[in-house]
Amino acid sequence: MTKQTSLKRPLIILPLAFNFLALLVSLAILLAVALRVDSGGPYTDEQITPVIARAIVRRDDGSLVVRLTPELGKLRAASPDFWFIAENDAGRSVSLGRIPGHFASLVGRLPDFSYAQFRDRRAPYDLAAVIRKEAAPAGTLTILGHGRLTEPGFLVAVASNIILAPMFLLLVLTSLIVTPWIVRRSLIGIARIAKEAEEIDTDRRGRRLSEEHVPSEIAPLVRAMNDALRRLDEGYERQRRFIASAAHELRTPIAILRAKVDAASDPVTRSLGRDVQRLGTLAEQLLDLQRLDTDRHDEELNLTALVRQVVGDLAPLLIASERTIEVQIENTMPCRGDAAAIERVLTNLIQNAIEHGGRHVMVRVVGSAFEVQDNGPGIPLEERERVFEPFHRLRPRSTGSGLGLNLVQQVVDRHGGRVSIVGADGGGTIVRVELL
Repeated sequence: MTKQTSLKRPLIILPLAFNFLALLVSLAILLAVALRVDSGGPYTDEQITPVIARAIVRRDDGSLVVRLTPELGKLRAASPDFWFIAENDAGRSVSLGRIPGHFASLVGRLPDFSYAQFRDRRAPYDLAAVIRKEAAPAGTLTILGHGRLTEPGFLVAVASNIILAPMFLLLVLTSLIVTPWIVRRSLIGIARIAKEAEEIDTDRRGRRLSEEHVPSEIAPLVRAMNDALRRLDEGYERQRRFIASAAHELRTPIAILRAKVDAASDPVTRSLGRDVQRLGTLAEQLLDLQRLDTDRHDEELNLTALVRQVVGDLAPLLIASERTIEVQIENTMPCRGDAAAIERVLTNLIQNAIEHGGRHVMVRVVGSAFEVQDNGPGIPLEERERVFEPFHRLRPRSTGSGLGLNLVQQVVDRHGGRVSIVGADGGGTIVRVELL
């Protein structure tokens, strides 16, 4: 069996994969450009300013003093040229280490700044410094300091990730949620025409698939399907008219032939009567099949009265063939259907039981169903479905037309009912017809 492929892969998964790949490539290019543009030296690590702020305390007279905390000791050990100056908004300041003369002009004006990075291009990079405003135990301090150095590549990568990571995550979530929703919305028309196609069968001809709200890429397929359905309807109608015309035209010559055979004095000619009767039955059944689509009139059915009427009409035929028939009414329930069609169903079942069954036929009404039972040899289990096929005969030399049970099934199907065959106790066959 050919494996079916889903549109989710080409419409959702692959575009998402390409989008993510493009985003990753764009991110890499952005980092490369940022690193290329950044042609300066290393940065002073900004993490030194919180450590410095925690090491500064204010005396009672308002002056600032530096405590050599363990954290501050680690910074000095990591950078022998470590230095800083801190000022508060009141103009008090405190410093540690040798402050380069390049920053002398900033002393006393540090509170005017909130953030800055200074870099120089030549080793030993002792001019690299950072300005940060920090909340400290001594109050708000503006700190200018120099300590351990960090390469710009790392800083740029970190900064880029801080900015781009949320954007990347937002894009991923948007793509995973919005893209499938857009695809489902775009293909909603396909789901609708699939449901319409499931409702098309031989009983609902003339229906077409809707072309509204269908993507333009799918519209040619829908139009092709509608054209195919139109051609099938036309072909079915031509076939139906042919069968109806042929069966109708056969009735007259068959009736003439039957009259001549019945009036013949030659025993050989009279022996053809059963064959002529078979031709007549076949023509009538073909007309019955044609009338299923054109002459249906549903009404409330009285199964008890209908069964008794059909049995009464067929009683002379049973008497002539030395058979007996019995009607048994267990209970009745209301049901709807075409009375003429149901009569043909019951007539075919009784005639089939007479021809292929035993000597006794039982017609039983049970609720909204009826059963025809005979005491004949029965139908093998493996043949109980096939006997409903057109022109199928249980025995090759049977005199039946092979359309009787097929006609029964088609009538019952059009009524939304069900026909089944089971074996009777002690032999024989029960054909059960259930109506709604």
